[in-house]
Order: sequence, then C-alpha cells, then structure tokens
Amino acid sequence: MVLDNQISDAVPAGRQATAAPLLHAAALVKTYGATRALDRASLEVRAGEVLGLTGPSGSGKSTLMHCLSGIISPDSGQVSFAGRDLAVMSDGERSALRRRTFGFVFQFGHLVPELTCLENVALPLRLNGTRRAAAARRAIELLDRLEVTDVADKRPGQASGGQGQRVAIARAMVSEPQVIFADEPTGALDSLNSERVMQLLVDVARERQTAIVLVTHDAQVASYADRKAVVRDGKVTDAWTGR
Repeated sequence: MVLDNQISDAVPAGRQATAAPLLHAAALVKTYGATRALDRASLEVRAGEVLGLTGPSGSGKSTLMHCLSGIISPDSGQVSFAGRDLAVMSDGERSALRRRTFGFVFQFGHLVPELTCLENVALPLRLNGTRRAAAARRAIELLDRLEVTDVADKRPGQASGGQGQRVAIARAMVSEPQVIFADEPTGALDSLNSERVMQLLVDVARERQTAIVLVTHDAQVASYADRKAVVRDGKVTDAWTGR
C-alpha cells in the first residue's frame, strides 16, 4: 500500500528519534453542538517519548487523542503523521494506519469477549493477513513477557482487571506500532497493577522508540511521562518535566 511506503520512507529504519515530530497537530478545532471541545489546540509528539495529556475531566483530552489517531476529524486545523496530512488519506488508508502503525490501550481494555485472550492479542495481526500460527506465536511471546500466559486460553471475563489490561497492552504492542495511544490505561486498576502497566508502557517506548500518547488525570500516572501537555478548555500548553 502507498501509505506504508510513505510511512517507511518518512521514518528512518529503527525508528530513532529525530528532530522532526512523528505526530504534529496544528490549530485543531472540534465542536459538538454548542460545546467547543478543542480550541485551536496544537501539539507535537516525537518518536520514543512518553507524552502525557493531562487536565480535568471534559477538558478535551480524549477528543485530542481521537483526532491525533484519526478516529475523528477536526472541524479545522491539521494533523499529520510522518509528514503526511491525515485529511488527505482515504478512509481505507486511515484504517490501515490504525491497524498497522498505531496501537490502542483503553481504560477497560475493550477486549472482544467472545475471543480468548490469546485470540484478542493475535487479532490485529490476523486482520493484517498474518497466518494464524504465526500470529499465535507472536501473541504468546507477548503474553509471556507480560506474565499472563496463564490466561491465554481464557476469555477476558475470566481474567482479573490487571491481567486483562496487560492482555490489552499485548494487543496494542503486537503489530510493533510506532505510536501507542493509551486513554486512562490504569483507571480501573489498583496501585500495584497501575505501576506494572505504566512501567511496561515506558519500557516499550525505550526499547522500540515507540511514542506513547498517555491520556490521564492521575498525577502519579502522569509522572511516568517525559513531557506533559496540559489540556484545559480545549487549549493545550506544553510543560517539560525534566525526566
């Protein structure tokens, strides 16, 4: 696909961090009825960094993440990935970007309840055409690394909250994405499992130069970020943490 070639040309082998941002959002505006969720919000995300999006509930954090990942389109402004404007991509190209290049972790996992945990992790690979056996091997490797192989053959409802969230992280990682979007990934977990989940996400960013966009209102979770962008009333301000 043309998109994949353009992405591979735009991002150097090994996905090393460069001066140019991997994701760039400029002057984003998004309204829902009379409510302006984003008000000329601008943001940059670089390879290998953990960027925390913080701010009060209803400030526009999740809307910004959805625009950055191409799930929704802004009313105005521009989002580009690896130098290419998401607005000029077809629906199929944006879907391919989310399947192959972006990974997602949500607060409650959003695992498919009818599938086993192993099948959930392998699902992105299967959707991209990987053979069942190869997808299963890759999935079990990640489940082993995240210490949840004991739930591989169980359905998500049979796993604990912490186990389910680690399965969700494995699913987000399985395609070796360049960006992982994590929306309140520890919101349903106790403090011990929250720490384990965040350390896993940070380790991924360090090892693979994967960018992590972390949406959270939890100060402890936000402390794992290299940089924090504060979202308030749809506007964004950057603050370097010094990590």
